[in-house]
Amino acid sequence: MTFLLQSKRDATKFQILVEVASHQPNVRQSEIANTLGITPQAVSEYLKELANQGFVYSDGRVRYKATTKGVEWITEHAFSLRRYARFVLEEVVSQVAVWTAIADEPLQAGTQVHLYMQGGLLYASTKHETGATGKVSSDVQKGRDVGVTDLKGIIELPDVRIVIGKVPRVHRGGSTAVNYQMLKKLVEADRFIAVIGVEALIALKNIGIDADVMFGAKEAVVEAAWHGVSSFVLSVDDELPSLLKRLEAEGIEYELHDLKA
Repeated sequence: MTFLLQSKRDATKFQILVEVASHQPNVRQSEIANTLGITPQAVSEYLKELANQGFVYSDGRVRYKATTKGVEWITEHAFSLRRYARFVLEEVVSQVAVWTAIADEPLQAGTQVHLYMQGGLLYASTKHETGATGKVSSDVQKGRDVGVTDLKGIIELPDVRIVIGKVPRVHRGGSTAVNYQMLKKLVEADRFIAVIGVEALIALKNIGIDADVMFGAKEAVVEAAWHGVSSFVLSVDDELPSLLKRLEAEGIEYELHDLKA
């Protein structure tokens, strides 16, 4: 459990800092107090503590701003909260929820099946033995979607490998300054392929490969990893820091290659 849920004081500080960041610079203590259901005096004390920690600063009585350090603190614990929420949804709620799987064979209602991931999709089978089991809720033909209840065990995910290629922006050479021999070696046809930046898109097209995703690529790569799908990401250099930070926040390992010729 994230420590924000273990400490009421830290949880309140987090909420106040979020309010400051979302309404800055003109933030009234009374408005924060009304939103969170606490007294203005309490808000004042928390703001003093946040200021002492370097998370906020004020240039006037009602002018508060979140500092870079404060925004990083919000981000860190927001990701922590999301991971905890995912645990609740996937490990707790799943015990009473209906999961959707693809029937690997004809199945009858009430049949106990094994569950496994393949290509990012969940499959149900009586033959493919795994550590996760459940019961199908209806009769179904092979290849159709079916509800699975009474889930027990852990659905094992394949090992995920994220390979990232870095290419320069156009004013530093763009797609013309890419080591294409190395790029061809890194791209594998069976991987999920994402591009970030037009230069990266053109570089892939120059070797005859189309990307699976461009818009929302960072989130798509993370989502794919959660489903056991490995990815190759070709990104322009100035977008890399936010991508790497996103992967590191989720604990997803990656390897980085500089493809500038």
